[in-house]
Amino acid sequence: MADWVTISSLATASGTLVLAGATFASVKSANRASRVSERSLLAGLRPLLVPSRLEDATQKVGFLDGKWLHVPGSCGAAETSDEAVYLAISLRNVGSGIAALHGWRFAPGLDTSREHPDPNDFTRLTRDLYVAAGDVGFWQGTFRDPASDEFATARAAVEARDYLTVEILYGDLEGGQRVISRYALSPRGDGGWLAAAGRHWNVDGPDPR
Repeated sequence: MADWVTISSLATASGTLVLAGATFASVKSANRASRVSERSLLAGLRPLLVPSRLEDATQKVGFLDGKWLHVPGSCGAAETSDEAVYLAISLRNVGSGIAALHGWRFAPGLDTSREHPDPNDFTRLTRDLYVAAGDVGFWQGTFRDPASDEFATARAAVEARDYLTVEILYGDLEGGQRVISRYALSPRGDGGWLAAAGRHWNVDGPDPR
């Protein structure tokens, strides 16, 4: 005679195993779909700032002391006085999300290092600057302490018409996906500065290289 107790136990165990396998496959598929959805969402928020185009309109950039700089497309601007060194760059956001600018670093000459600096070493912006996706905007920075070494270095580089390096830290509107972009300003014969992007680093994600 058949041992119905054993048969029932085996059937229950088999059913439980099948159910566990189906649950595992379902959870794995859901996790994969969730990761794909998250990546798609992040891609829709990701900004990337490059110098604006030559045909883009000149931007008028104002500073707190009433100083104004006119920055043509694909260019930067740099001026000095006894009280301040003024810097600005015309930018275009070629990413798909709004760029929120966080901070900046300046260096005289051309910086060709391959490693990005520590985000904690950046000077925080004193005003909120945003660049909409597919649109133009600007970055601005100043040195205002004539007694500091940074002021003297920046003023000397600008007045000598040397190459200038500016690195900008920015991210998406949610505060994530931070990027460090390095720009070089080269002196033009008409007294202006031509802007070019050197490198871009992902701070919060894997390096794309």
